[in-house]
Amino acid sequence: MASDDVFRQILDPAGRADPYPLYAELRETPVFRREDGTWVVSTYREIVELLHDPRISSDRRNLAHRPEGDVADGMGGVSFITTDPPEHDRLRRLAVRHFGPPHSAGRVESLRPEMLAITTELIDGLTGHTRADLVDEIAYPLPVTVICRLLGVPREDEPRFHAWADAVVESLGPGEEDRAEREQARAEAISKLQTYLADLAAARRDAPGDDLLSGLVTYEGPEGRMSPVEVIATSALLLIAGHETTVNLITNGMLTLLRHPELIKRLRAEPDLIVTTVEELLRYEPPVHFLSSRVALADIPIAGTTIPAGAPVVLVLASGSRDPAHVSHPDTFDPDRRYSEHLGFGGGIHYCFGAALARLEGQIVLQQLVNRLVNPRLVEDPPPYRPSATLRGPRHLLVDFEAVNPASP
Repeated sequence: MASDDVFRQILDPAGRADPYPLYAELRETPVFRREDGTWVVSTYREIVELLHDPRISSDRRNLAHRPEGDVADGMGGVSFITTDPPEHDRLRRLAVRHFGPPHSAGRVESLRPEMLAITTELIDGLTGHTRADLVDEIAYPLPVTVICRLLGVPREDEPRFHAWADAVVESLGPGEEDRAEREQARAEAISKLQTYLADLAAARRDAPGDDLLSGLVTYEGPEGRMSPVEVIATSALLLIAGHETTVNLITNGMLTLLRHPELIKRLRAEPDLIVTTVEELLRYEPPVHFLSSRVALADIPIAGTTIPAGAPVVLVLASGSRDPAHVSHPDTFDPDRRYSEHLGFGGGIHYCFGAALARLEGQIVLQQLVNRLVNPRLVEDPPPYRPSATLRGPRHLLVDFEAVNPASP
Protein backbone atom coordinates (compact mmCIF):
# COMPACT_ATOMS: atom_id res chain seq x y z
CA MET A 1 0.00 0.00 0.00
CA ALA A 2 1.26 3.51 -0.83
CA SER A 3 2.58 5.45 2.18
CA ASP A 4 0.06 8.26 1.71
CA ASP A 5 -2.81 5.74 1.81
CA VAL A 6 -1.38 4.25 5.00
CA PHE A 7 -1.15 7.66 6.61
CA ARG A 8 -4.75 8.43 5.69
CA GLN A 9 -5.78 5.23 7.44
CA ILE A 10 -3.80 6.28 10.53
CA LEU A 11 -5.76 9.54 10.65
CA ASP A 12 -9.09 7.74 10.22
CA PRO A 13 -10.85 7.45 13.62
CA ALA A 14 -11.95 3.93 12.65
CA GLY A 15 -8.40 2.69 13.26
CA ARG A 16 -7.69 4.66 16.42
CA ALA A 17 -7.74 1.59 18.70
CA ASP A 18 -4.63 0.05 17.09
CA PRO A 19 -2.57 2.17 14.69
CA TYR A 20 0.63 0.21 15.31
CA PRO A 21 0.40 -2.24 12.37
CA LEU A 22 -0.06 0.81 10.14
CA TYR A 23 3.02 2.43 11.69
CA ALA A 24 4.98 -0.70 10.76
CA GLU A 25 3.89 -0.25 7.14
CA LEU A 26 4.77 3.43 7.31
CA ARG A 27 8.32 2.69 8.44
CA GLU A 28 8.95 0.81 5.20
CA THR A 29 9.39 4.29 3.69
CA PRO A 30 11.07 6.21 6.55
CA VAL A 31 10.60 9.65 4.96
CA PHE A 32 7.96 10.33 2.32
CA ARG A 33 6.02 13.22 0.80
CA ARG A 34 2.25 13.29 1.05
CA GLU A 35 0.07 14.54 -1.82
CA ASP A 36 -0.50 17.81 0.06
CA GLY A 37 3.28 18.47 0.28
CA THR A 38 3.72 17.38 3.91
CA TRP A 39 6.75 15.22 4.67
CA VAL A 40 6.19 12.37 7.12
CA VAL A 41 9.05 10.84 9.14
CA SER A 42 8.36 7.57 10.96
CA THR A 43 11.66 5.89 11.99
CA TYR A 44 13.49 6.47 15.25
CA ARG A 45 16.89 7.47 13.90
CA GLU A 46 15.51 9.99 11.43
CA ILE A 47 13.07 11.48 13.96
CA VAL A 48 15.85 12.01 16.51
CA GLU A 49 18.06 13.52 13.84
CA LEU A 50 15.39 16.10 12.94
CA LEU A 51 14.46 16.83 16.57
CA HIS A 52 18.04 18.01 17.07
CA ASP A 53 18.48 19.72 13.68
CA PRO A 54 18.45 23.55 13.86
CA ARG A 55 17.17 23.58 10.28
CA ILE A 56 13.83 22.31 11.57
CA SER A 57 11.61 25.14 12.80
CA SER A 58 8.64 25.05 15.17
CA ASP A 59 7.28 28.34 13.81
CA ARG A 60 4.63 27.79 11.14
CA ARG A 61 5.22 31.29 9.82
CA ASN A 62 8.21 29.72 8.04
CA LEU A 63 5.98 27.59 5.80
CA ALA A 64 6.49 28.28 2.12
CA HIS A 65 2.73 28.01 1.59
CA ARG A 66 0.57 28.54 4.66
CA PRO A 67 -3.02 27.30 4.34
CA GLU A 68 -5.70 29.95 4.67
CA GLY A 69 -6.70 30.33 8.29
CA ASP A 70 -3.59 28.57 9.55
CA VAL A 71 -2.46 29.78 12.98
CA ALA A 72 1.17 30.18 13.95
CA ASP A 73 0.54 29.23 17.56
CA GLY A 74 -2.02 26.64 18.62
CA MET A 75 -2.40 28.47 21.94
CA GLY A 76 -3.36 31.75 20.30
CA GLY A 77 -0.19 33.70 21.01
CA VAL A 78 3.58 33.41 21.21
CA SER A 79 4.59 30.46 23.39
CA PHE A 80 7.93 28.68 23.55
CA ILE A 81 6.47 25.55 21.96
CA THR A 82 5.98 27.33 18.63
CA THR A 83 9.04 29.58 18.49
CA ASP A 84 12.68 29.02 17.60
CA PRO A 85 15.91 30.16 19.30
CA PRO A 86 16.73 32.68 20.55
CA GLU A 87 13.12 33.62 21.34
CA HIS A 88 12.27 30.05 22.37
CA ASP A 89 15.20 29.94 24.77
CA ARG A 90 14.25 33.22 26.44
CA LEU A 91 10.60 32.24 26.94
CA ARG A 92 11.42 28.75 28.14
CA ARG A 93 14.00 30.04 30.65
CA LEU A 94 11.46 32.52 32.04
CA ALA A 95 8.84 29.78 32.38
CA VAL A 96 11.06 27.05 33.82
CA ARG A 97 12.47 29.44 36.44
CA HIS A 98 9.22 29.03 38.38
CA PHE A 99 8.73 25.33 37.64
CA GLY A 100 11.96 23.35 37.80
CA PRO A 101 15.76 23.31 38.16
CA PRO A 102 17.86 25.20 38.91
CA HIS A 103 15.73 27.93 40.51
CA SER A 104 12.70 25.83 41.55
CA ALA A 105 14.30 22.40 41.76
CA GLY A 106 11.90 20.94 44.34
CA ARG A 107 8.64 22.32 43.01
CA VAL A 108 7.36 19.17 41.29
CA GLU A 109 8.51 16.77 44.01
CA SER A 110 6.88 19.00 46.65
CA LEU A 111 3.54 18.22 45.02
CA ARG A 112 3.84 14.49 45.77
CA PRO A 113 1.87 14.51 49.08
CA GLU A 114 -0.91 16.59 47.51
CA MET A 115 -1.06 14.36 44.42
CA LEU A 116 -1.33 11.29 46.65
CA ALA A 117 -4.06 12.95 48.74
CA ILE A 118 -6.07 13.90 45.64
CA THR A 119 -5.67 10.40 44.18
CA THR A 120 -6.74 8.82 47.48
CA GLU A 121 -9.84 11.01 47.62
CA LEU A 122 -10.78 10.18 44.02
CA ILE A 123 -10.41 6.42 44.53
CA ASP A 124 -12.26 6.65 47.86
CA GLY A 125 -15.13 8.05 45.80
CA LEU A 126 -15.44 4.67 44.06
CA THR A 127 -16.17 2.88 47.35
CA GLY A 128 -19.51 1.10 47.22
CA HIS A 129 -19.42 0.87 43.43
CA THR A 130 -18.38 -2.04 41.24
CA ARG A 131 -17.97 -0.15 37.94
CA ALA A 132 -16.21 3.11 37.11
CA ASP A 133 -15.16 5.16 34.10
CA LEU A 134 -11.50 5.73 34.94
CA VAL A 135 -11.25 8.61 32.45
CA ASP A 136 -13.98 10.80 33.93
CA GLU A 137 -13.59 9.71 37.55
CA ILE A 138 -9.79 9.43 37.94
CA ALA A 139 -7.60 10.21 34.92
CA TYR A 140 -9.08 13.62 34.16
CA PRO A 141 -9.71 15.06 37.66
CA LEU A 142 -6.23 14.38 39.07
CA PRO A 143 -4.00 16.19 36.54
CA VAL A 144 -6.45 19.04 36.01
CA THR A 145 -6.60 19.66 39.77
CA VAL A 146 -2.80 19.58 40.00
CA ILE A 147 -2.19 21.98 37.11
CA CYS A 148 -4.87 24.34 38.44
CA ARG A 149 -3.19 24.49 41.83
CA LEU A 150 0.26 24.79 40.31
CA LEU A 151 -0.75 27.73 38.11
CA GLY A 152 -3.04 29.35 40.66
CA VAL A 153 -6.33 28.78 38.82
CA PRO A 154 -9.27 28.58 41.25
CA ARG A 155 -10.52 24.99 41.37
CA GLU A 156 -14.12 26.11 40.85
CA ASP A 157 -13.16 27.53 37.44
CA GLU A 158 -11.99 24.14 36.08
CA PRO A 159 -15.28 23.34 34.27
CA ARG A 160 -14.99 26.61 32.35
CA PHE A 161 -11.78 25.67 30.58
CA HIS A 162 -12.48 21.93 30.25
CA ALA A 163 -14.59 22.62 27.13
CA TRP A 164 -12.01 25.16 25.86
CA ALA A 165 -9.20 22.64 26.25
CA ASP A 166 -11.14 19.94 24.40
CA ALA A 167 -11.84 22.30 21.49
CA VAL A 168 -8.15 23.20 21.21
CA VAL A 169 -6.84 19.65 21.56
CA GLU A 170 -9.22 18.03 19.10
CA SER A 171 -8.26 20.56 16.40
CA LEU A 172 -4.58 19.62 16.56
CA GLY A 173 -2.90 17.20 14.20
CA PRO A 174 -2.34 16.62 10.50
CA GLY A 175 -4.86 16.02 7.78
CA GLU A 176 -8.31 16.45 9.35
CA GLU A 177 -10.89 16.78 6.60
CA ASP A 178 -12.97 19.21 8.67
CA ARG A 179 -9.97 21.44 9.34
CA ALA A 180 -11.86 24.73 8.79
CA GLU A 181 -14.52 23.75 11.32
CA ARG A 182 -11.93 22.70 13.85
CA GLU A 183 -9.91 25.87 13.36
CA GLN A 184 -13.02 27.95 14.01
CA ALA A 185 -13.84 25.99 17.17
CA ARG A 186 -10.25 26.40 18.33
CA ALA A 187 -10.24 30.14 17.64
CA GLU A 188 -13.42 30.60 19.66
CA ALA A 189 -12.12 28.51 22.55
CA ILE A 190 -8.77 30.30 22.56
CA SER A 191 -10.48 33.70 22.61
CA LYS A 192 -12.47 32.74 25.72
CA LEU A 193 -9.42 31.19 27.37
CA GLN A 194 -7.32 34.28 26.63
CA THR A 195 -9.92 36.57 28.19
CA TYR A 196 -10.10 34.39 31.29
CA LEU A 197 -6.31 34.20 31.68
CA ALA A 198 -5.86 37.94 31.08
CA ASP A 199 -8.23 38.68 33.97
CA LEU A 200 -6.51 36.12 36.20
CA ALA A 201 -3.03 37.46 35.34
CA ALA A 202 -4.15 41.01 36.16
CA ALA A 203 -5.39 39.82 39.54
CA ARG A 204 -2.05 38.10 40.23
CA ARG A 205 -0.11 41.28 39.35
CA ASP A 206 -2.10 43.16 41.98
CA ALA A 207 -1.98 40.39 44.58
CA PRO A 208 0.71 37.80 43.73
CA GLY A 209 0.84 34.44 45.47
CA ASP A 210 3.30 31.54 45.41
CA ASP A 211 1.81 30.03 42.24
CA LEU A 212 3.38 29.72 38.81
CA LEU A 213 1.21 32.40 37.19
CA SER A 214 2.24 34.93 39.85
CA GLY A 215 5.87 34.15 39.04
CA LEU A 216 5.31 34.66 35.31
CA VAL A 217 3.68 38.09 35.75
CA THR A 218 5.99 39.50 38.45
CA TYR A 219 9.50 38.20 37.73
CA GLU A 220 11.90 40.52 35.93
CA GLY A 221 15.49 39.45 35.41
CA PRO A 222 18.41 40.17 33.08
CA GLU A 223 16.26 39.19 30.07
CA GLY A 224 13.38 41.36 31.18
CA ARG A 225 9.95 39.91 31.83
CA MET A 226 7.26 38.18 29.82
CA SER A 227 4.89 40.51 28.01
CA PRO A 228 1.18 40.17 28.85
CA VAL A 229 0.64 38.32 25.55
CA GLU A 230 3.50 35.91 26.35
CA VAL A 231 2.13 35.26 29.84
CA ILE A 232 -1.28 34.39 28.45
CA ALA A 233 0.13 32.13 25.72
CA THR A 234 2.45 30.33 28.16
CA SER A 235 -0.30 29.88 30.74
CA ALA A 236 -2.71 28.53 28.11
CA LEU A 237 -0.07 26.08 26.91
CA LEU A 238 0.61 24.81 30.44
CA LEU A 239 -3.07 24.56 31.33
CA ILE A 240 -3.94 22.51 28.26
CA ALA A 241 -0.77 20.47 27.74
CA GLY A 242 -0.37 20.09 31.51
CA HIS A 243 -3.44 17.93 31.85
CA GLU A 244 -4.56 16.59 28.46
CA THR A 245 -1.41 14.53 27.86
CA THR A 246 -1.39 13.18 31.42
CA VAL A 247 -4.99 12.02 31.07
CA ASN A 248 -3.82 9.87 28.15
CA LEU A 249 -0.76 8.61 30.04
CA ILE A 250 -2.91 7.42 32.95
CA THR A 251 -5.69 5.96 30.80
CA ASN A 252 -3.42 4.25 28.27
CA GLY A 253 -1.39 2.97 31.20
CA MET A 254 -4.31 1.42 33.04
CA LEU A 255 -5.66 -0.07 29.80
CA THR A 256 -2.29 -1.69 29.16
CA LEU A 257 -2.04 -3.06 32.70
CA LEU A 258 -5.55 -4.49 32.55
CA ARG A 259 -4.49 -6.30 29.39
CA HIS A 260 -1.51 -7.69 31.34
CA PRO A 261 -3.01 -8.79 34.69
CA GLU A 262 0.20 -10.56 35.69
CA LEU A 263 1.86 -7.12 35.84
CA ILE A 264 -0.82 -5.83 38.20
CA LYS A 265 0.14 -8.63 40.59
CA ARG A 266 3.81 -7.77 40.22
CA LEU A 267 3.22 -4.06 40.89
CA ARG A 268 1.38 -4.92 44.11
CA ALA A 269 4.33 -7.04 45.25
CA GLU A 270 7.09 -4.85 43.76
CA PRO A 271 6.01 -1.18 44.04
CA ASP A 272 9.40 0.07 42.82
CA LEU A 273 8.55 -1.46 39.44
CA ILE A 274 6.18 1.44 38.79
CA VAL A 275 9.08 3.67 37.68
CA THR A 276 10.16 1.45 34.78
CA THR A 277 6.53 0.56 34.06
CA VAL A 278 5.70 4.21 33.36
CA GLU A 279 8.82 4.58 31.18
CA GLU A 280 7.79 1.55 29.16
CA LEU A 281 4.26 2.94 28.85
CA LEU A 282 5.67 6.16 27.43
CA ARG A 283 7.38 4.07 24.75
CA TYR A 284 4.68 1.48 24.15
CA GLU A 285 1.46 3.56 24.43
CA PRO A 286 2.51 7.22 24.42
CA PRO A 287 0.02 10.05 25.01
CA VAL A 288 1.29 12.04 21.98
CA HIS A 289 1.67 10.32 18.61
CA PHE A 290 2.67 13.17 16.28
CA LEU A 291 4.59 16.41 16.20
CA SER A 292 2.89 18.05 13.26
CA SER A 293 3.95 21.70 13.41
CA ARG A 294 7.53 21.50 12.13
CA VAL A 295 8.90 23.30 9.07
CA ALA A 296 12.14 22.81 7.12
CA LEU A 297 14.19 26.03 7.03
CA ALA A 298 16.56 24.67 4.37
CA ASP A 299 16.82 21.69 2.05
CA ILE A 300 17.50 18.72 4.37
CA PRO A 301 18.94 15.49 2.91
CA ILE A 302 17.69 12.53 4.93
CA ALA A 303 17.09 8.79 4.39
CA GLY A 304 17.89 8.97 0.69
CA THR A 305 15.60 11.90 -0.10
CA THR A 306 15.55 15.68 0.49
CA ILE A 307 12.95 17.62 2.44
CA PRO A 308 12.76 21.03 0.69
CA ALA A 309 12.95 24.38 2.47
CA GLY A 310 9.56 25.69 3.56
CA ALA A 311 7.91 22.24 3.63
CA PRO A 312 5.74 21.11 6.56
CA VAL A 313 7.11 18.10 8.46
CA VAL A 314 5.28 15.55 10.63
CA LEU A 315 7.31 13.45 13.07
CA VAL A 316 5.46 10.25 14.00
CA LEU A 317 6.84 9.81 17.52
CA ALA A 318 4.77 6.75 18.38
CA SER A 319 6.07 4.93 15.32
CA GLY A 320 9.66 5.82 16.14
CA SER A 321 9.38 4.41 19.66
CA ARG A 322 8.31 1.06 18.20
CA ASP A 323 10.97 0.99 15.49
CA PRO A 324 12.57 -2.50 15.52
CA ALA A 325 15.83 -0.92 14.32
CA HIS A 326 15.89 0.95 17.64
CA VAL A 327 14.44 -1.50 20.19
CA SER A 328 14.11 -5.28 20.25
CA HIS A 329 10.62 -6.82 20.36
CA PRO A 330 9.04 -3.35 20.08
CA ASP A 331 5.43 -4.60 20.21
CA THR A 332 5.98 -6.37 23.54
CA PHE A 333 5.18 -4.45 26.73
CA ASP A 334 8.13 -5.12 29.02
CA PRO A 335 8.70 -3.03 32.17
CA ASP A 336 11.97 -4.92 32.74
CA ARG A 337 13.39 -3.52 29.50
CA ARG A 338 16.89 -2.30 30.29
CA TYR A 339 17.10 0.09 27.34
CA SER A 340 14.24 2.54 27.78
CA GLU A 341 15.10 5.37 25.38
CA HIS A 342 11.84 6.56 23.81
CA LEU A 343 10.12 9.54 22.18
CA GLY A 344 7.25 9.77 24.65
CA PHE A 345 8.26 13.31 25.59
CA GLY A 346 9.70 14.32 22.22
CA GLY A 347 13.31 15.50 22.21
CA GLY A 348 15.73 18.30 21.46
CA ILE A 349 15.09 21.85 22.61
CA HIS A 350 11.34 21.20 22.73
CA TYR A 351 11.59 18.20 25.08
CA CYS A 352 8.38 18.17 27.12
CA PHE A 353 8.40 21.00 29.66
CA GLY A 354 6.23 19.02 32.09
CA ALA A 355 7.89 15.59 31.77
CA ALA A 356 8.81 15.34 35.46
CA LEU A 357 5.27 16.28 36.54
CA ALA A 358 3.65 13.80 34.13
CA ARG A 359 5.94 10.97 35.24
CA LEU A 360 5.15 11.56 38.91
CA GLU A 361 1.39 11.77 38.30
CA GLY A 362 1.45 8.57 36.25
CA GLN A 363 3.46 6.69 38.88
CA ILE A 364 1.22 7.75 41.76
CA VAL A 365 -2.15 7.19 40.10
CA LEU A 366 -1.34 3.86 38.45
CA GLN A 367 0.23 2.44 41.61
CA GLN A 368 -2.78 3.46 43.70
CA LEU A 369 -5.26 2.03 41.19
CA VAL A 370 -3.56 -1.38 41.05
CA ASN A 371 -3.21 -1.45 44.84
CA ARG A 372 -6.78 -0.50 45.67
CA LEU A 373 -9.10 -1.88 42.98
CA VAL A 374 -9.93 -5.52 43.77
CA ASN A 375 -9.93 -7.76 40.68
CA PRO A 376 -10.29 -4.95 38.07
CA ARG A 377 -11.52 -6.02 34.62
CA LEU A 378 -12.14 -4.23 31.34
CA VAL A 379 -15.80 -3.86 30.39
CA GLU A 380 -15.03 -3.14 26.73
CA ASP A 381 -11.85 -3.87 24.79
CA PRO A 382 -11.01 -1.87 22.82
CA PRO A 383 -12.66 1.07 24.55
CA PRO A 384 -14.01 4.08 22.61
CA TYR A 385 -11.24 6.50 21.65
CA ARG A 386 -11.02 10.27 21.40
CA PRO A 387 -11.14 11.65 17.83
CA SER A 388 -7.61 13.04 17.88
CA ALA A 389 -4.89 10.99 16.20
CA THR A 390 -2.27 13.28 17.76
CA LEU A 391 -3.33 13.04 21.41
CA ARG A 392 -4.45 9.41 21.23
CA GLY A 393 -6.23 7.90 24.21
CA PRO A 394 -9.54 6.34 25.28
CA ARG A 395 -12.46 8.71 25.73
CA HIS A 396 -13.92 6.31 28.30
CA LEU A 397 -12.39 3.37 30.16
CA LEU A 398 -15.08 1.36 31.91
CA VAL A 399 -13.71 -1.04 34.53
CA ASP A 400 -15.52 -3.55 36.71
CA PHE A 401 -14.08 -4.43 40.14
CA GLU A 402 -15.26 -6.22 43.25
CA ALA A 403 -14.39 -3.63 45.88
CA VAL A 404 -12.04 -0.79 46.81
CA ASN A 405 -9.28 -1.55 49.29
CA PRO A 406 -8.73 0.99 52.07
CA ALA A 407 -5.92 3.47 51.47
CA SER A 408 -2.63 2.57 53.10
CA PRO A 409 -1.87 4.68 56.18
